[in-house]
Amino acid sequence: MSAFAQTPVVTKRGLIDVHHHIVPPFYLSENRDRIVAAGGGRINPAYLSWTPEQSLQAMDKHGVATAILSLSVTAFWFGDREAAARTARRVNEYAADLARSHTGRFGLFAVIPLPDTEASLREIEHAYSVLKADGIGLVTSYDDKWLGHPDYQPVFEELNRRKSVVFVHPTTPLCCRTLLPDVSPILVEIPQDTARAVTNLLFTGTFARFKDIRFIFTHAGGNVPMLLGRMHQYGPKDIAEKAPNGIEYELRRLYYDIAGTAFRPAIAALTNLAPTTQILFGSDNPFVPLSDTAEGMMQLGLSADDLRLIGRDNALALLPRLKTS
Repeated sequence: MSAFAQTPVVTKRGLIDVHHHIVPPFYLSENRDRIVAAGGGRINPAYLSWTPEQSLQAMDKHGVATAILSLSVTAFWFGDREAAARTARRVNEYAADLARSHTGRFGLFAVIPLPDTEASLREIEHAYSVLKADGIGLVTSYDDKWLGHPDYQPVFEELNRRKSVVFVHPTTPLCCRTLLPDVSPILVEIPQDTARAVTNLLFTGTFARFKDIRFIFTHAGGNVPMLLGRMHQYGPKDIAEKAPNGIEYELRRLYYDIAGTAFRPAIAALTNLAPTTQILFGSDNPFVPLSDTAEGMMQLGLSADDLRLIGRDNALALLPRLKTS
């Protein structure tokens, strides 16, 4: 009997996976070279084998009731504004069609074509008004400008007005794709770019200024839990103005998923930073087998109550539409 089967307290009504990727066929065919470049010259085989059926089979096998779909955005922005806007619309329509075709199984974090703010504002309106998206998906950086950059303020103003859930996925920034030629940047740059984005958003005052946005950061916050002390030691002199309620306050109210990090050292660091009410189940399917998180979560020594919160209840509180889907 699997560890998952031994825990009906989590599986009775099913997990909610907030970090579940799609690879639309048109996206792969049009962007394969860019995906390879973003991966430091490599492509994860999962890009080539993903299908909607693969997602549903993995979900059914590992007790996932609903998955919130998002694009794996390593190659989404490459300097062409018109192409980015066109791709965002096609990707979002593709994901929304999957959700309509499989009632209750899928939600959507819609991608927007940043750094083009005007096109992004149009896509936010379409995503919410037409596609009924559950939230918006962003990347940690675009052209080596992280999310606290002033250029993005109009988008954050709109997301704050809507009290949006914003799913932030790391990318491999242009600066750092081949620093270690024999090591995939996915290993070290993905967690580090999450740390860069969180630090940038904190030190620019973006978190405090747009306090109605509910941010989700992936992979247990990347390197964020390890940086708390250094934020205090080396943060800006005006941190009291940028984070009037304190650094810990801002970091503790963020949400974090556990995709790829259902291991005791990572979760020990995260749970010493954030309460379990801010932690969500996420798998990173298909790039990380869904089983890694679904089964790994059961080996963390968490209580039944915490497993239920992380596996389902926290996501329902954040995304109440799922209660009726």
